[in-house]
Amino acid sequence: MIVGILKEIKIAEKRVSMVPGGVISMIQNGHEVLVEKSAGDGAGFSDAEYVAAGAVILDTPGEIYQKSDMVMHVKEPQPSEYDLIREDQIIFTYLHLAGDEQQTEALLKSNSIAIAYETIEKDNGSLPLLLPMSEVAGRMATQEAAKYLEMPQGGMGILLGGVTGVEPATVVVIGGGVVGINAAKMACGLGAQVYILDMNLERLAYLDDVMPANCFPIMSNAVVLEKLVLRADVVIGAVLVAGAKAPKLLTKKMIKEMKDGSVVVDVAIDQGGCFETSKATTHDDPTYTIDGVIHYCVANMPGAVAKTSTIALTNATLPYAIQIANKGWKKAMQDSKEIRLGANIINGQLTYKAVAQALDRDYSPVEKFL
Repeated sequence: MIVGILKEIKIAEKRVSMVPGGVISMIQNGHEVLVEKSAGDGAGFSDAEYVAAGAVILDTPGEIYQKSDMVMHVKEPQPSEYDLIREDQIIFTYLHLAGDEQQTEALLKSNSIAIAYETIEKDNGSLPLLLPMSEVAGRMATQEAAKYLEMPQGGMGILLGGVTGVEPATVVVIGGGVVGINAAKMACGLGAQVYILDMNLERLAYLDDVMPANCFPIMSNAVVLEKLVLRADVVIGAVLVAGAKAPKLLTKKMIKEMKDGSVVVDVAIDQGGCFETSKATTHDDPTYTIDGVIHYCVANMPGAVAKTSTIALTNATLPYAIQIANKGWKKAMQDSKEIRLGANIINGQLTYKAVAQALDRDYSPVEKFL
């Protein structure tokens, strides 16, 4: 199979979908790898390194799409790429279709095979291709919140961990999954008082066992959430429903009643956001303020630490990419339930139920195509 590695063109996105070591593995499996010129520059991987690994460098995304059987991105295809996607071509990347009707329509019209990193799922319910980026995003959420609490950034002027004789900040993390636990770990490590909310008793028991003494796992409900949010200096939204739009848990009323100069970070913004006041921002213009509350809603947070993120992402995605390339998408889906769950669009039909429901469109089970 010919595999194409595209340069990211989303604003301030510096990651790349495969490191040179991944190219070597692909070639060892009998595949050809095409890499768009300068694709790895932002993450610190030069064209010369890709050539040394055995890749062929092409100048334009058009050439990559024209010649590749499978194209790989980090972020979803952008509007300038929609007309380049070919029928039966495999698109393997983060898609987040539930919050993106325009992209969904373009992929449906292309009759391509769109496999989403974020919906590949193991038997235990974990999402292996979200895991590394969720770890990065969770840790960055706390890092960014600490920065925007500073007065020069418009914040209330609180040090997250306090100092001797001075109370630390209160951080509320909504969601006890991978993003949430990593955000909470960072906040706890800096000395904040941290409340992490979840609705799963088993998960709360686990968090109670592994988290430090300044972290308080709490069963979430509307009353508890509102009470804690009004006390919070930082709220981090870390909820995820695989493939579906995020639920709106923080209301406009709650935001209005929060302290002036407090900070909210919506890590669920790729899935539409979990705050009613959320709208996607970029690394170039990361924040806005509503009712005195600073909102950080960058949709590709791990892009700010591109080298770490690229290596972590390749570690996770490469085994699946090799399976798809070795077997073709159909056989790979027949043999692997995990890859089958990654199928979001096949030949003009939506094959992931949560996406179809979010967009109020017809759903076709993936098994129909196998």
